[in-house]
Amino acid sequence: MSLQETVLNTVRATHDAAADAAALPMTTKEKVLRDVARKLREGSSFLQEENRKDLEEATEKGLSAAMLDRLTLSDKVIEQTASGLEEIAEFPDSVGEITRMWTRPNGMRVGRMRIPLGVIGIIYESRPNVTADAAGLCLKAGNAVILRGGSEAINSNKAIVNLFKDGLRENGVNKDVVNLLPTTDREAILHMLQLEDLIDLIIPRGGEELIRFVAANSRIPVIKHYKGVCHLYVDAAADLDMALKLTLNSKVQRPGVCNALETLLVHKSMAEDFLSIAAAELEAAGVELRGCERSRAIASSMKKATEDDWYAEYLDLILAVRVVDDIDEAIRHIAKYGSLHTESIVTKDYAASQKFLKEVNSSSVIVNASTRMSDGYVYGLGAEIGISTTKIHSFGPMGAEDLTTTKFIVLGDGQIRE
Repeated sequence: MSLQETVLNTVRATHDAAADAAALPMTTKEKVLRDVARKLREGSSFLQEENRKDLEEATEKGLSAAMLDRLTLSDKVIEQTASGLEEIAEFPDSVGEITRMWTRPNGMRVGRMRIPLGVIGIIYESRPNVTADAAGLCLKAGNAVILRGGSEAINSNKAIVNLFKDGLRENGVNKDVVNLLPTTDREAILHMLQLEDLIDLIIPRGGEELIRFVAANSRIPVIKHYKGVCHLYVDAAADLDMALKLTLNSKVQRPGVCNALETLLVHKSMAEDFLSIAAAELEAAGVELRGCERSRAIASSMKKATEDDWYAEYLDLILAVRVVDDIDEAIRHIAKYGSLHTESIVTKDYAASQKFLKEVNSSSVIVNASTRMSDGYVYGLGAEIGISTTKIHSFGPMGAEDLTTTKFIVLGDGQIRE
């Protein structure tokens, strides 16, 4: 069988199962999700054994520390993934929900009802927990899903999908509701992206190169998230202890993820007091600082920032630092250099916080909390299918409800068009 036939057969089987997924009762979906969560915990030793195969091969290939971190199925990651599935199971089922209903002058009632999108293709790199998160969210929203993980996580992904298929079978659900594309050949992605009659939406998760490749080659609508150039602005009215804590957490806690801090903006009135302490703390944590001239005048150990640094998603222990004259300059900087992902302000000034919330148009805008809080799990979505930085059809972390659309429903009693 050719590669194209392999892709077509797998996608067609998923497409044929989509009607079964859409018709599943809420209780069945909840039962499957809880059963798979239990299987993840009970099978953690086997999952980690398969994951070790991927880690060993990835290490031999020289993958970066950030990539290895994303690839690792630690006890914490497995527990969080299982807990996420259980949280998704507890959410109200949005499928069939009537979001609005109104009555026309002729007595006809018009409304909108939530329905599944259909078949969703997920193309992703490294993180095997995405396999479980994506399958769980798609199932909850009544969708069938075709997964195409990276070659570096193939053993981990197969193990997780097999657990999902066991959970589906044991509850009398078509096992093809969740499928993994059975090849790591990159050309398979190109074949998959041409099947607009069988797939309704593509969601790529990974590096900017992958997402641009998918967007450029797909005949199917794509949810895009090119990169996360996240900012934290220390306002003139900031609590310095809080600002230091949030800066360190945003940058250091897990630097290789998309909601990690990449640029620190500091109001000129706070720069001397804040940067003299923050620079030392950050450098002690292993962070390389690249600053503007005013920043470097305070902390001379900083390297000189270039124009490219303001656009950079480092995904590493590197931080760009800039002193700004006021909140308006901070907002202009974010508008020019940001990626519409996540921005945070540290301030005790209510008016400043409201201005920041209203005028910064990224998908998550935060007051007095770490940029690392921008996450579907943290927001209470159970898990996220991805973070959209384009405003259609969803914006920000995407949960189960974001994997539905609405159709019009009309209730009449004989009305005709005159």
